[in-house]
Amino acid sequence: MPKISFQGERGAYSEDAAVTFFADSETIPCHTFAEAIESTETEKTRYSVLPVENSLEGSVGESYDLLRSTNLSVVGEIYYRVSHCLIGSDKLENIDTVYSHPQALGQCRKFIQKYKLTPIPAYDTAGSVKIIKELDKRNIACIASRRASAIHGVPIILEGIEDNANNYTRFLVLSKTKIQDGDKTSIIFSVKHEAGALFNILKEFNDYKINLTKIESRPNKSTPWEYNFYVDFDGNQYDQRIEELLQKISQQCIFLKILGSYKKAKLS
Repeated sequence: MPKISFQGERGAYSEDAAVTFFADSETIPCHTFAEAIESTETEKTRYSVLPVENSLEGSVGESYDLLRSTNLSVVGEIYYRVSHCLIGSDKLENIDTVYSHPQALGQCRKFIQKYKLTPIPAYDTAGSVKIIKELDKRNIACIASRRASAIHGVPIILEGIEDNANNYTRFLVLSKTKIQDGDKTSIIFSVKHEAGALFNILKEFNDYKINLTKIESRPNKSTPWEYNFYVDFDGNQYDQRIEELLQKISQQCIFLKILGSYKKAKLS
C-alpha cells in the first residue's frame, strides 16, 4: 500500500483527490506544500499530491514554484470536483464570521457577500473546521468539505455554497520514479529577455503540430522581471518527434526542465 503525502488536515481536498486517484493507499498529512514534496523526495512517502490550479480562482503560485525546484517527476493528474459546505454549530442567520483557506473563500465570494460574513483566512479548509471546533463560538463557521465535517464532528449548515458548480481543482501526482507511458507532458522553460524569444519557442510547437493545453508565466525569483514559462502539451516526452522538438527548443532556452509525461485526466 503506497504512502501519499498531501498538504492539510484530514479531510482536506488534497486528501480527497489522493483517495480518488489511488484506490488503495495510506495518506499522510503535512503542514505545507513544501513538506508534502519533501516527504516524497526523502522517500518517506512514495507519492505526493499537489494542487496547481482551480477553474474559478486560477493557479496556485506556491505549487508552481515548487515544481521548478523539486527533483520529483509528474506521474499523474486529477481534476477533482470541489463542493464547499458551510460548517458550524448554529443556524446561518446567527453566523457572522467564516474561516477557510483563501482559495475556498474566493470560490465562495458571492455567498460570503450575500450573507455579509467576515472572511478570515486559514491555512487549510479542513484545518478551519478544527479551528472553529476549538474556538467553540456560536457565531462562527467555516468552509470545507463534507468529509472534513464528518472527520472533525462539526455539522453542515449548508452544502454547495461555491459561486459556480463548475468548480474543479487540478492536482498533480509527483514521484521520484518516472513513468514511460502517458499522452500529456509538462515542462518549464525560460528564455532570454529579448524580442521574439518566446515566439520562436511557440513556433517550434506549431511547426511540429503539437497542441499546447496550457501556458503560464511565473516570475523568476532569482532575476527581477524575468519569467519561467510553464507549459502542458499533448504528447509523450519519449516519443521520437517530441524528443526532437524538446532538443530544438532547449537550444533556444536559458533553462528547460521536463517535469514528466503522464496520462491525461478527464473531468469527472
